[in-house]
Amino acid sequence: MSKYKIALTGIPNVGKSTIFNTLTKSNQHTGNWSGKTVDNTYKSYKYNNNIYEVYDLPGTYSLSTNSKEEEIAKEFIVSNNVDITIVICNAVSLKRSLNLVLQILDITSNVIVVVNLIDEANKKGINIDINKLSNILKVPVISTSATYNKGIEELKKLIEQYITNNNSTNKPYIKDISNEVLYTTNLINRCHTIYNKVVIINSNNKYIKKERKIDKILTNKLTGIPIMLLMLFIIFWLTIVGSNYPSELLSNFLFSLEEPLYNILNFLPTSINNLLVYGLYKTCSWVISVMLPPMMIFFPLFTILEDVGILPRIAFNMDSGFAKCNSCGKQCLTMCMGIGCNAVGVTGTRIIDSKRERILAILTNSFMPCNGRYPTMIAIISMFFIGSSRGILSSIICASILVLLILLGIVMTLLTNKLLSYTILKGDNTPFILELSDYRKIRIGKVIVRSILDRTLYVLGRAILVAAPAGILIYLITNITIKDITTLTYLSNLLEPLGELLSLDGVILLSFILGIPANEIVMPIMLMTYLGTDTLTNYESLSSLKTILIDNGWTISTAISFLIFTLFHFPCATTILTIKKETNSWYYTILSIIIPLLIGIILCMIVNFIL
Repeated sequence: MSKYKIALTGIPNVGKSTIFNTLTKSNQHTGNWSGKTVDNTYKSYKYNNNIYEVYDLPGTYSLSTNSKEEEIAKEFIVSNNVDITIVICNAVSLKRSLNLVLQILDITSNVIVVVNLIDEANKKGINIDINKLSNILKVPVISTSATYNKGIEELKKLIEQYITNNNSTNKPYIKDISNEVLYTTNLINRCHTIYNKVVIINSNNKYIKKERKIDKILTNKLTGIPIMLLMLFIIFWLTIVGSNYPSELLSNFLFSLEEPLYNILNFLPTSINNLLVYGLYKTCSWVISVMLPPMMIFFPLFTILEDVGILPRIAFNMDSGFAKCNSCGKQCLTMCMGIGCNAVGVTGTRIIDSKRERILAILTNSFMPCNGRYPTMIAIISMFFIGSSRGILSSIICASILVLLILLGIVMTLLTNKLLSYTILKGDNTPFILELSDYRKIRIGKVIVRSILDRTLYVLGRAILVAAPAGILIYLITNITIKDITTLTYLSNLLEPLGELLSLDGVILLSFILGIPANEIVMPIMLMTYLGTDTLTNYESLSSLKTILIDNGWTISTAISFLIFTLFHFPCATTILTIKKETNSWYYTILSIIIPLLIGIILCMIVNFIL
């Protein structure tokens, strides 16, 4: 049995990761923005008597190494001596892919070209002569529709035939292109010539006309930005309405298991049992019950925006604003990722070509409230700004205030980018090239599977891993006394003067500090300190929680400052570790902690001064 190495490459939005998934039976997440795959994902599959190792390279428009994705793709093809390089093209926009195809043909001999999304092209009146394209390029060319598993079996056969017909001991030749300019006028002209020879388009096709009409609306700043805000409002509203009841049921179920679990672990010393059940288990239960229901609603809705091609249009509309602040329009996409999870948003900054602009996006990504902050913000908004109204009206008001907070985060992101661009990260913005991907039908089944497996469970798992040791630490702090008072109370008293300056108090500040492992545990730590209990405390209802807060000195000013500080404070531990990994710099990691914290302190001081 022989083993062969296959590299999958292509420009963004060609279905490359979908082909990778179908070939290898894996579940690599596919997205609809530039550079979604930012590392080489590896899987293997067996076909007849051979094993094929398939590497999903980052999406790249060329091999000129202007970005991290391009550098990774080129480096892998050149240095890893792959047996076959498969270049995936988008049948709907073949001309965009031909540049990369010709560059790869210039550096390696063993190439198969796959024209994917052929069904979408046919629907839009785009006809491609596959045989003629193969004759022109002098390599095998095959058409596929990976979403519906069409052409994949034929691709496997073609790969095997190609391996059989070519002496596998002779590795493909590699041409040194390190000192060459690949993106030339001559190359562009070749792409046009080939495209005109093999593609026939029915310009009267209704799909093309329909997409052009939609684009005129979504890419117009007068209509596109309001539509963007409306979609964001709808997502928040559905998340608020849909998650309350499941969250309550899940919370009641998990907390009902405390005593049975305590009895099961009764063979352990009492101190250890308390630590595990009332510290570790209770903290993890709180994180799960608070995070899971909203994520299972928010992530699928957000994934739909990706799947149909809305996110690139949002970035297009926001580009001019970022350009004026000497940053990159792609940062808008990473901010959208950060709305779900800031750590994911930080990782997503790899799609930004310029290192300076990538650092800007990393330092300000936590300005977007992650999924762990929504429940706390929703609770405070409901108690202090909605009053006695309930049902649809309250959820509409709550979602509207959340959108306003998002807008505040966007404004502060732009202002911070501008300030940093004139100080520690001086420089001008680089040209922003973003492909407006084709509109696609919503694939509900795949959206749900991807959003739950690739996002919800992944983010929840990371939060639990961080929250578990935090639960043990919090339990120890609340049960160790200093001068006849708990360590928790002692520390909150030390922070009281600073809290009063910010229209907050020492308990709130300490809760945020202890909530670094996961934003979800800020509220229960705060309640635990107010009530003087020795374990994390849940609240029976918003009215009872409001009573507790008011009895401890909360006012409208406190609620406003709390919301601002929830939006602007240091990132969670998971995000901090991700920033360190992405920047490989403690300097930028510390800056990512100081910058949002400083903004939160200044804004809260302003609120305290005004109110």
